[in-house]
Amino acid sequence: MNDLKNMKLDMRTPSAAPAPLIDAHIHVDSYPPEQQELLLASLADSSVEAVIAVSMQLASSRANLRLSERFPGLVRPAFGFHPEQPLPSQAELDLLFDWMDKHVEHMVAVGEVGLPYYNRLEALERGVSFDLAPYIELLERFVRFAGKHNKPIVLHAVYEDADIACDLLERHGVTQAHFHWFKGSAATTERMARNGYYVSLTPDLLYEDEIRNLATQYPSGQVMAETDGPWPFEGPFAGQQTHPCMTAEVIRAYSKLTGQNETVVRQLFYDNTRRFYALSSL
Repeated sequence: MNDLKNMKLDMRTPSAAPAPLIDAHIHVDSYPPEQQELLLASLADSSVEAVIAVSMQLASSRANLRLSERFPGLVRPAFGFHPEQPLPSQAELDLLFDWMDKHVEHMVAVGEVGLPYYNRLEALERGVSFDLAPYIELLERFVRFAGKHNKPIVLHAVYEDADIACDLLERHGVTQAHFHWFKGSAATTERMARNGYYVSLTPDLLYEDEIRNLATQYPSGQVMAETDGPWPFEGPFAGQQTHPCMTAEVIRAYSKLTGQNETVVRQLFYDNTRRFYALSSL
């Protein structure tokens, strides 16, 4: 009981120095080459301690590995295949998985992987058929890989696609799942929270009701901040290049929305992200 009381006291009286920031989801290699080094070199001045650099495909994975070698500790790479693009050949996929096997010790997670909700929606709106089955098969292969190597998995799976992802995670006993920029039903949100999956909030928390509702519903111990850079944002960020320092604004908005002390929330998000991605060396 004394420990619990002390913990509550600590939550009410945070230390003066705010915790560092971690961008839990960013496509560093998708920034123009001349901007990548400038971006990463600027992080220390913004109190950004690390970024989770997710990949689009094999070439992207290789690029993020090189960035992690150039900026050790700062760039934490995740390797995978983003679903919102045409599927590669089986030979190309095998090459990706073989490469990931060889570099598994360099990756903090499998990602970004998932299902092509937006491409499928666009195809259906144009009256074009879309075969989701091979994407589900590929996602299941990534889920098995994550389980085999005990790695977290970073998911692009929104709305009804999130239920398919949950089915696969449950089938293979994978619990270290991060649904980035998640949107979905209350039932799916409850299922994800119950399973211990994490979500991350983007800067649109400042102006999107759907994201603000998610922020108030999801367990605070399973929430992180991300930018999904270089994806641009609207509202107060209109016209700005997306930068990991924007996670500070996400945290500030979350603290106001949930009625918590900003310094406490900043420490919470830092601890959540370090714990989920096993960033023990930070």
